[in-house]
Amino acid sequence: MLELKESFKKEVKTLKDYIILVTVGAKNYQKTAVDIVKFLVNEQNTPGVYVTLNKPYEIMQRTLASNSIDTRLIIFIDATSRADVGKVENCLYIGSPEKLSDMSVAMDQAIKSLQGDKFLILDSLNTLSIFNKPATVARFIHFLAGKMREWKIKGIIITLGRETEQALMDELTQFSDFRIDLGGE
Repeated sequence: MLELKESFKKEVKTLKDYIILVTVGAKNYQKTAVDIVKFLVNEQNTPGVYVTLNKPYEIMQRTLASNSIDTRLIIFIDATSRADVGKVENCLYIGSPEKLSDMSVAMDQAIKSLQGDKFLILDSLNTLSIFNKPATVARFIHFLAGKMREWKIKGIIITLGRETEQALMDELTQFSDFRIDLGGE
């Protein structure tokens, strides 16, 4: 967390809103995601939206809570569980990482329901790339970057550095205010 915290603090100290691309190795993937949320929620007291593309809401919520993060400050968008799971107060179920339009609508609703400073974390570009064509993912991230700027939020996109196609990585870096590389394997 020290490396993440120092990089984060250095890059974001003067910014109210930003878009950061965080590249990480598979081994440190979950720890990095948890550390980012902990930094935003616990240290900056910022509520936000966590788009989970790899693990169901229940698992992510439990993981964050077990790391002393107040999950009442987070609205989850779950793109892994079936959409017919039922209603949960702080989670919107999408049903699949292929449903980019549904994901976009859910993000818009969730962000607009929060007051003041807020964040949005997209927790795996790689998963989007498995379910969608690279050009579609690039267009979606470009669209999302535009929405993040419009919403004036802290936006974080996490990707596995070694698993992300270089052309897509280059494009994403262009959309971002900066990129934090936390290494690969």
